[in-house]
Amino acid sequence: MITLLVGTKGSGKTKRLIEQAKNALETSKGHVIVIEKGKKLTYDISHKARLIDAEEYHIESVASLYGFVCGICSANYDVTDVFIDGTLKIMRSGVENIEILVNEFKKVAELSDVNIVISVSADESEIPAGVKEFAKA
Repeated sequence: MITLLVGTKGSGKTKRLIEQAKNALETSKGHVIVIEKGKKLTYDISHKARLIDAEEYHIESVASLYGFVCGICSANYDVTDVFIDGTLKIMRSGVENIEILVNEFKKVAELSDVNIVISVSADESEIPAGVKEFAKA
């Protein structure tokens, strides 16, 4: 399943992502992964989750983010949830590329039975029509 946490800067997307990650840690029988740009969530996310700084792995595009998540899911069949905070900053891209990313992630989510939550710093009206069904403002 794919979920887009959508909202402008300061609208609480990261807080919602943290809360969802905490809930996933309580219910998951596998591994919870949190990908972020920088190390801002170190004290907000439990050590039980795998917290990954995208900058350390030079993730800087749609393709590299997609490939990185595919690698995580293929290397560990116990991954149940992947949370990505600051997606547009990580990809160094605009909101127009979210549809491409979501369409690729749909395949991974189905194949690996993984929940993928993506925070997108944009107004809901800016989200491409093809992925609005996944958006939660």
